[in-house]
Amino acid sequence: MIIRNENLHDISSIRHVVATAFQRPDEARLVDQLRSVISLVALDGDEVVGHALFSSTAAPFPALGLAPVAIKPDRQRLEIGSQLIHAGLDRSRKAGWKGVFVLGDPRYYCRFGFDRFVASGFTSRYSGPHLMALALDGDLPVTQGIIEYASAFRLFG
Repeated sequence: MIIRNENLHDISSIRHVVATAFQRPDEARLVDQLRSVISLVALDGDEVVGHALFSSTAAPFPALGLAPVAIKPDRQRLEIGSQLIHAGLDRSRKAGWKGVFVLGDPRYYCRFGFDRFVASGFTSRYSGPHLMALALDGDLPVTQGIIEYASAFRLFG
């Protein structure tokens, strides 16, 4: 398995992976609108089998939002998503980002260090038990404030 930055030749494959993973086109359209900071693909040979996107998030410190993470249905549960997330977090850390927010299942994302408590001081339209944060280098610079995901996320409420 190779994890690398996406390139222009990957876009249609990414769109297909995301649409089939979520069984609807909405998330694929979201990826098309967000492609900005870190966009990784997992390759098995020449085939794109997974994708993870880290996009800019307005926060009181340099932060990213992780979403979506998509794996082809026939390749799920093979730790491809974990490899993509770990690679994205490593790139984020090396690029000087201070934290990453994610909206998802705490049982899944806690294994990467995401924590609901760390995000609890932040106000967002997505505040609640599924909003989590991860400090990339020790602690977050601040523990409260307003965070805003990219406007493209408003498609999802």
